[in-house]
Amino acid sequence: MKRKGGELVTFGGDRAVKRLHEEGITRTSNLMTPIVALEGHQGDIFSVAFHPEGKYLASTGFDRQIYIWNVYGECENISTLTGHSGAIMDLHFSTDGNTIFTCSTDNTVAMWDLIAGQRIKKLKGHTGFVNSCYPTRRGTQLIVSGSDDCSIKVWDPRKKGKATTLVNPYQVLTVSFNDTAEQVFSSGIDNDIKIWDLRNNAIVNKLRGHTDSVTGMALSSDGSYLLTNSMDNNLRIWDVRPFAPQERCVKILSGHQHNFEKNLLRCSWSPDGSKVSAGSGDRFVYVWDTTTRRIMYKLPGHNGSVNDVQFHPSEPIIASGSSDKTVYLGELE
Repeated sequence: MKRKGGELVTFGGDRAVKRLHEEGITRTSNLMTPIVALEGHQGDIFSVAFHPEGKYLASTGFDRQIYIWNVYGECENISTLTGHSGAIMDLHFSTDGNTIFTCSTDNTVAMWDLIAGQRIKKLKGHTGFVNSCYPTRRGTQLIVSGSDDCSIKVWDPRKKGKATTLVNPYQVLTVSFNDTAEQVFSSGIDNDIKIWDLRNNAIVNKLRGHTDSVTGMALSSDGSYLLTNSMDNNLRIWDVRPFAPQERCVKILSGHQHNFEKNLLRCSWSPDGSKVSAGSGDRFVYVWDTTTRRIMYKLPGHNGSVNDVQFHPSEPIIASGSSDKTVYLGELE
């Protein structure tokens, strides 16, 4: 199934749909078809995110547009949010699903009201491209952002324009909070993952092992493990629990390729922690089993670098956003 603007095209016409039922292919999700292509973006897609309830998907990238799509039925583009004056590098939903957080090459971080379809906050302070942002999962709503200006900022939107700034020697490409938001994880072109304690704004640990820039990170849903994707063509899983053993790296996964375009390839966990996925420069969507470290799926379809991947919160569905301007929703078995 393909969406172009407002029209809907089913691959192979009705015959393909009929054959699916005749052969009795076992469906595992409520997607209309096992693979759905969402088309409408005018440039590279850098970030995709499912709404916490799984009904909607948000996508964004080089064209500065944030598109909201229905996940089910005919996957209509139901809303467009505009306001950034540069490419949007990263996008996340708040835990309650009412707010979207974005960051951009216009040096700002923004908050959007999903229901009203409007920007409600524009956070200024960075002096370079903002590559990554991440909201707290619970408690006070804070946002952390990382920038080419070699700083990490922690924003409290209630305090006008005030942010805590953590200074880094190198450009910051990816950031996250830990589960309790007492710590920030950051990484970038210096290959190390730094753990910052927000009580004294100091580095308390450095996770070493990657041999090239780290372009994406994701915290597991229980907050115990951090997944990182690097230009060294490895994914690493780190134990970030408070009293974990000295050797924090517990798994190394490989098989995917970083690309020469030097896009920021992100990564993600399945909700139950049994699978991880990562963007790849070779146009495939890779899914690994975290126990065996084996590649479970190598999904074709994209015609450009896969920049972001996200698992659906409750169904075996994966979303991927690519430099080919397309988002795919794919059903996993």
